[in-house]
Amino acid sequence: MTKLTINKYAAKKIAQGIAVLDARDFPGNTYTEGFADLYFDHQLVSQAYFSRQNKGIGWTVTSTDFRQLLTDAKNKRQSYAQDTATTAYRVFNQDGDGFGGMTLDIYGDYALFSWYNAFIYTLKDEILAAFKAVFPEILGAYEKVRFDSKLPISSHIYGQTAPDKFIILENGVKYQVFLNDGLMTGIFLDQHEVRGALLEDLAAGKDILNLFSYTAAFSVAAAMGGAKSTTSVDLAKRSRALSEAHFKANGLALDTHKCHVMDVFEYAKYAARKKLGFDLIVIDPPSFARNKKMTFSVAKDYHQLIADALPILNRHGKIIASTNHARLSRADFLDELTKGFGTQKFDVIAEFHLPADFATNPADPQSDYLKVFVLEVK
Repeated sequence: MTKLTINKYAAKKIAQGIAVLDARDFPGNTYTEGFADLYFDHQLVSQAYFSRQNKGIGWTVTSTDFRQLLTDAKNKRQSYAQDTATTAYRVFNQDGDGFGGMTLDIYGDYALFSWYNAFIYTLKDEILAAFKAVFPEILGAYEKVRFDSKLPISSHIYGQTAPDKFIILENGVKYQVFLNDGLMTGIFLDQHEVRGALLEDLAAGKDILNLFSYTAAFSVAAAMGGAKSTTSVDLAKRSRALSEAHFKANGLALDTHKCHVMDVFEYAKYAARKKLGFDLIVIDPPSFARNKKMTFSVAKDYHQLIADALPILNRHGKIIASTNHARLSRADFLDELTKGFGTQKFDVIAEFHLPADFATNPADPQSDYLKVFVLEVK
């Protein structure tokens, strides 16, 4: 085991319970990839592993007993496993479950592993062996490689293969998903509480606009919740077919549920020219995006999305504003939204964090990355 002396800043963060390791606390790149014991003032502080990824350079760990870690994680999600109306959920969520660099989702009879750095990928066989022992009911598994490598980004890794496209349930609503087609699956599981709110009461009788709609999962939940109409807008060409598949799976006619393949900013201008109005607008952009005319950043440009939405929002309408930008704090996100409203007054009538299956590290605000506000215009 490599021994590494850390500085006081790293020691303080670890003492606070923050698991992700930051390169700024290891000047000179004195670490090497793999497991290490971290010492400060000649005292063992923590075991960790180093491997560069999109979030830091590694993680502290409290255990390398993957069978126990997975057993504990499974036990936390018993209510999800027993819920016949929901068949897709997260069952292991990085440092929220004691080992960063890996997530694990259940999609019906199949599992989906996501690997976020090269070192944890070297532990794959050990982790899979533990998983098979703890989850014998799972028929087959897939993986997503989310770090830079020459590996395929998506692969089947053991057991039975799932259909190319198959149906999962969430709160009784059907969604068509795919486990081996790029990094996406057709649905973002971390938003299931927001979709649940649309299903229960937010959407009934309303005209809904869903911007950056991807496969229109918000729109489908709204339609099943009694929305008068839904309009889904996304620039990706394949979004229309993927969206319509969700509607068809639930027996929803498409005459009052429209999908537009176009730039969101252009659609807002088009809707304003046509004097279209919506009772509820869902805005869930990627953290960063680029088209031929502009580059978009949630942290700096979200306010413009709000400003563009206001002219097409009906009187006393609502906006669901969402981001999964981990480095943007909840307070800073709300400030960005407020900037977009300008002099228009509004109330925050609800807000959402990550759902319970997405276990978080309570010591690290960035672990709870999802920030969703429901805003009502006065």
